[in-house]
Order: sequence, then C-alpha cells, then structure tokens
Amino acid sequence: MTGWRGPRNRGAVRQGAMERWRVRRECSRTARRARREGAKSGVGHPGPAPTGFSLLPWLLLGMGAFSNVIQGDTPNPWIGVLGLLAFNSLYVHVTFRAFDRAKRESVSHRVALGLLGLVTTGLALGYGGNWLMFFPLLGLATGATLRGPWVGRAGLLLTLYAGAISWLRAGWDEATGIAYATFLSSMVTAAILGLSEAVRELRAAREELARRAVEKERLRFSRDLHDLLGHTLSVVVVKSEAARRLASRDLDAALTQIADIETVGRQALTEIREAVTGYREGSLATELTRARSALSAASVRPVVRQSGTPLTPETEALLGWVVREAVTNVVRHSDATRCEITVESAAERVRLTVTDNGTGASVGGAPDAGASGGESGRASGREDAGVFGSEGKGFSKGEGGGASRGGDAGVTAGERAPLRRVVGGTGLKGLTERLAAAGGSLTAGPSPRGGFTVTAVLPVGADELTLTG
Repeated sequence: MTGWRGPRNRGAVRQGAMERWRVRRECSRTARRARREGAKSGVGHPGPAPTGFSLLPWLLLGMGAFSNVIQGDTPNPWIGVLGLLAFNSLYVHVTFRAFDRAKRESVSHRVALGLLGLVTTGLALGYGGNWLMFFPLLGLATGATLRGPWVGRAGLLLTLYAGAISWLRAGWDEATGIAYATFLSSMVTAAILGLSEAVRELRAAREELARRAVEKERLRFSRDLHDLLGHTLSVVVVKSEAARRLASRDLDAALTQIADIETVGRQALTEIREAVTGYREGSLATELTRARSALSAASVRPVVRQSGTPLTPETEALLGWVVREAVTNVVRHSDATRCEITVESAAERVRLTVTDNGTGASVGGAPDAGASGGESGRASGREDAGVFGSEGKGFSKGEGGGASRGGDAGVTAGERAPLRRVVGGTGLKGLTERLAAAGGSLTAGPSPRGGFTVTAVLPVGADELTLTG
C-alpha cells in the first residue's frame, strides 16, 4: 500500500508545482503587457524626481584646474586649493537645495549663489586658463535655481559676463567658447528641470482630478441608491402591513397587495441596475403615479394638481426625485391622512410643493433647516428625541427599540408630534445639493397650518441641468 501511495503523491506534488509555475507565468505576462501598454499610451510613471546628484558629475569640468594645482602650474597653490574647496562646497550646497522650491526661493540660497559667482570671478581673474571652466558650472547652478521668466534674462547676463571676463584673461577665441558653454549650461538646465517639474505637477493635477471624479461619482451613486431604496422599501413595508391586516378578513385584497409588492420589487431591481450603469432618467409622471399608489396603500388620500407649460426631461427628473423623497417621508413618518402634490410651471421657473396634514409641530420652536436630526434630538433634551429618519423627520422608538409609525403600537401620535423636525438628514440634504447645482432651491419644514411642507423651485430656461450633483 505504501509503494502504491508514493508515486501517486509525487504525481500530485508535480502537478501542483506545474500549476504554480503556470500561475507565475501568467502573472509575469500580465505585468509585461501592462508595462508595454503603459509605455505605448504614455501614461507610465515618470520615474524618480531629479536631485542634486544629477549635477555632481559636471564637476569634472574643473579637473583641469585641479590638475594645474597638483602639477604646480598654479601660482600661490594654497589660494587655488582654498578656491577649489570653496567653489565645490558652494556648488554642492546650491545644486542640492535647488530641487526644493522652498529652499531655492529663500534669501540664504540666493546669497549662496551670489558667493558662488564671486568665487568663480576671483578664480577666473586670478588664474585664467582652465579656471575659466567654472563659468559653465556657475551656469548650471544658476539654471537649476532660477525658474520662470527671469531665467532667460539671468542666463543672457551671465553669458555676457562670462564672455567679458574670459576676454580679459584669454582673448576673444577663448571668450567665445566659454560664453557659449555658459549659455548652454544655464538655459538647457533650466529648461530640462522646469519641464520635469511641470510634468510632475500636471501628473499630480490629473491624479487629483481623477480622485475628485471618483468621489463625485461615489456621491452620485450613494444619493441615487438612497433615494431608490428608501422609497421602495417604504412602499414594501406599507404594503406588507396592509397585506397582514387584510389576510384574516379579505384574502383577495391581501393577494393584491402582495402582487403589488412583487411589482415594486421587480421595478426596484430594474432601477438599481439603471442607476449602477448611470443611465437612469426619472419621469415626473411616473413618480406621481407611484406616489398615488404608495400613499393610497398607507391610507393617505393623495391630491395631485399639475398646471403650466411642459417641462424639460432634466427638470422632470429632478422634480421626480423630490416627489419620491417627499412621499417617502410622508409614508414613513407623518401619520398623515391627506397629502397634496402641486406642480406649477411658469415661463421662468417651476415650483413643486408637497404638503401633508400630519404631525408637524415641534417643541420649543423648530431648529434651523440645516440642523441634523441628531442635533435636533439633543437640543430637545429628551432621550428618545435623537431617533430620526434618514430624511430628517423624527420618529420615536417602541419598547423593543424599533421605529414605530402609523397604527403601530408603542407611541401615540400625540407623543410623536414633538419629535417632528425640519430637514437635515441624508435624503433631503442630497436633494438640496442637487437642486442648488441646477440653480434651484429646496426648503422643507413644518407648515403654519400644521403638517409638513417640502417646496422645490427650479429654473425652466436653463439649457442644461446637473442631475448628478
């Protein structure tokens, strides 16, 4: 038995090793393909940022002067050694600080660059010859330090200055070469480093724009999902309660409510799919029909009035969201028996008003419209006042901790009345942002005659309205 199991186990080990090798090979191929596609599209990472180390090799231009000191061709060699040490120290200090914007724009950095120019001038006037090659190095440090409109003027002045000093020490032929090398070193260095910095800033800006676009789309999706599920689940709960009450005495009516629940659920699935793909466009007529059905199922008499000119699809979509959210609040929190929905369209703007006759009073005055439900609850001083619906209208807790409404046991309408607050929750707050982005406004709060009123105003002459906020 042992001899039979051994080859089988070894075969399994070999097979597992082959599978792991295939996985690693596929991963390598995927990585290589991604690198090739990134290189073709030009969106690959630009690599590490340049530093002062990229300008250190140019110090080899001063090897001629160093050779003169070693070979004894330089008078007063100790002065030459001190000059080399001072120049190299200042050059390293200036070039390494030039890649930090805050440091290169400081006064101390400009002073160091001026000292570097003085040392270069002194060495060039004192020794000439190979010591004139420090002017191109000064041009490198200047080009790395100066950016923007001043770099051209500074480079031209430095070129003329280096040419003049070289002409005094070595004649016209030497001055031409030194001036040309100084001009190239300063201007090319400034151009390359400026372009590299601009590319990195543009890349950072593009990444920031992409991040903001993702955040905006996430906010749009969360609003749509909240509005869709909040309304749909409220209708499902109301119709389920109606079916439960009717099951014992009218089975046919209960089955009708259950069929409505199935229809609402299927429609919700369709709307969620459309919201995910980003192509959902609301219809005011459809939302008004659904509002009538939801209000009737909750034993609330709907009254719908619509007048004025036809509306654009964008305006209807926004008003449809308002109807959906406001009716959801009425069904869930108001304990109302009547709900009026009025749409008045004029030449310049359209007004939508949703009013109910439910419990809309508040104790001690209503808080500001921007206050959240939690803040309103804390202001009231009652332990159960902190429990609010997501749309900002309050509802209380029963003994078991669940939310109560309508005919549910636990809290009466009189006890719920003080907890009714003005808007500040997720739903109406999101709608306020949507309408504000489209040039409109949304107000909500207790009505002077009792109940709760939501009013949306939108311009109708705009060419384009923002649906996603």
